[in-house]
Amino acid sequence: MTPPAPSLEIDPELARRILTDFIRTEIQRAGFARGVVALSGGVDSALACVLAAEALGPQNVLALRLPSRTSPPDSLEDAEAVIRATGVLARTFPISDAAEPLMHSVPEADRVRRGNILARLRMIVLYDQSAEFGGLVVGTGNKTEVLLGYTTLYGDSACALNPLGDLYKTQVRQLARHVGVPQAILAKAPSADLWPGQTDEGELGFTYADVDRLLYLLIDERRTPEEAVAAGFQRSFIEAVLERIRRSQYKRMQPPIAKLSNRTIGYDFLYMRDWGT
Repeated sequence: MTPPAPSLEIDPELARRILTDFIRTEIQRAGFARGVVALSGGVDSALACVLAAEALGPQNVLALRLPSRTSPPDSLEDAEAVIRATGVLARTFPISDAAEPLMHSVPEADRVRRGNILARLRMIVLYDQSAEFGGLVVGTGNKTEVLLGYTTLYGDSACALNPLGDLYKTQVRQLARHVGVPQAILAKAPSADLWPGQTDEGELGFTYADVDRLLYLLIDERRTPEEAVAAGFQRSFIEAVLERIRRSQYKRMQPPIAKLSNRTIGYDFLYMRDWGT
């Protein structure tokens, strides 16, 4: 029997309430009252900034703009629109000068290595500013990126909490539209801003709309590859996506610790009660 078409529709107001409560609760649980967001001008970081401002109050949120020389001018402008709309605090730190000494040893053609340098430099600034501001880093990665491993380890994946990690990109757009993220941001092609002309979908080789539907079938509904084929997906596409998920599992885990004792971090020392929460 052909499985029904997957529905990625969410109740955006319910999601808004759950995620603002999550941000507030997790930050307070850690003994903090403030949050820091890397604001790129894209839809994910814009949504994270809006939710953090609602959860903590705009005076308790610091938005960081971290452009490189290759960043398109509209990224700064779109980030500024979110800053004005939310009333959060903001700082801008260009990162190209810091990147130059590291870039000298990396060939121009190796765009992934060069892009990873930029992503990790942004993380350095983000965490330095979080220490100065006294807030936790609020992540901006969505479920699609996390499952596909489409992140830079210890770069854009680094955060203290991630409110968007259980929303597919398609669902991020729904919620972003609901909370009033500017239309210019909603309409732009998703990009990690790592080299000129880079787009997520161009690099991945497929659209978020297509892969989100497939991921929902495989992950949320636990359908088999054969059922996904019956639903209309090409087997080669299914196999490519499953391989990406398999190869990127290490990005979704804390580094494994060799078990020697009765209670090992990550194996037996796992739950909130273990650290007194």
